[in-house]
Amino acid sequence: MYRAPRGTTDILPNDQRYWTYVHSVARDVVSRYGYKRLDTPIFEQTDLFTRGVGEVTDIVEKEMYSFLDRGGDSITLRPEGTASVCRAYLENGMHNLPQPVRLFYTSPTFRYERPQAGRFRQHHQFGVEALGEPDSYIDTEIIDMAWKFMRDLGLQNLRLLINNIGDTECRPHYLDSLRAYYDNQLTVLCKDCNQRFYRNPLRLLDCKQEICSEISLNAPRSVDYLCSGCKYHWDTLIGYLDRIELPYSIEHKLVRGLDYYTRTVFEIQPENAGSQGTILAGGRYDGLIEELQGKATPGIGFATGIERIILALKDQGVSIPEEDPIKFVLTYMGDQAKLEAVHVLSILHEAGINSIMAPSGKSLRAQMRYANNIGVSYVLVLGDEELENGSLVLKDMAGGSQRTIDLRAVVQELSSI
Repeated sequence: MYRAPRGTTDILPNDQRYWTYVHSVARDVVSRYGYKRLDTPIFEQTDLFTRGVGEVTDIVEKEMYSFLDRGGDSITLRPEGTASVCRAYLENGMHNLPQPVRLFYTSPTFRYERPQAGRFRQHHQFGVEALGEPDSYIDTEIIDMAWKFMRDLGLQNLRLLINNIGDTECRPHYLDSLRAYYDNQLTVLCKDCNQRFYRNPLRLLDCKQEICSEISLNAPRSVDYLCSGCKYHWDTLIGYLDRIELPYSIEHKLVRGLDYYTRTVFEIQPENAGSQGTILAGGRYDGLIEELQGKATPGIGFATGIERIILALKDQGVSIPEEDPIKFVLTYMGDQAKLEAVHVLSILHEAGINSIMAPSGKSLRAQMRYANNIGVSYVLVLGDEELENGSLVLKDMAGGSQRTIDLRAVVQELSSI
């Protein structure tokens, strides 16, 4: 038997209403803030991600789906959305538009990682990016939008974590201090952290191994090493967040896992879930456009995994609107009645009335049983007598009552129910 590849899953009809709901709430939120949809290719040149995301990140080192196409070019299935958005911003001349440019996307992404609850090798992201504005008010806008999105979904008991990791001016001094702190701890750190010490020391704070996590508690704090520009940006951001009364907490260990982040980083987690339970994350990436050979352009955004959101909705028992159900099943007795049933059904569909026909080759009793099994409210019956009279029988499945209606008035009659 063929099965879906490991780390992928089918989105079955019963779950589609969750996806419809999340997309609907997302579209409503971004429209309030003036963000426009952007769709980028599902695959890109590999170099876009090695340059943009960073060669020593877990995504590039361990998780990308990369291959040579028939022309010999190295191609990668999109592992995250921001680099593709920045490439599209440059390639399509959006830097010539009034800034900032506000964009959003929903798209599948691909990472070869260990499958677990809410984490798949093919998963789907909703992401938001604002390009071309250096001021911290846009950071506030993005964080506020992320929080309202979670709230509008109906999720509760969440915490918003923020931090500032500096920029190319002040971060080197912080990294020197970080290495000095960890220098005599290398013998007890995990294997990955021993490599991070030399190649990407900021990620030492992000390790989930118990001993590494414990050591990081007393590590130097990035906010204590900020240059004047970063400190001003941080202080004004805190002032804005306080003014709009967002319930944030400063988390000094928060760094995010991609090289392009600068200054503001943030996450939203369910309370008591820990970092593995993060359902939305983002931050500022002021050097990414320049790294992709464009003019220096500030940017900030967030992304969230839709599968993780749906898992949280189910865990919290959030009530999701039902999709419009089938209200009527059309049953029939005999070939002539079936012919007329096909005609009636076409008329009902034209009028926007949700209805289906009972399966063929079954007795009237079996057709009624089918209607009961799928939970419809009403059954329409067409038989020889109804054909002769130009009518049909409307049966209420809950109450058991029934009445005859004129076929010429079927749309009017059923629309009023």
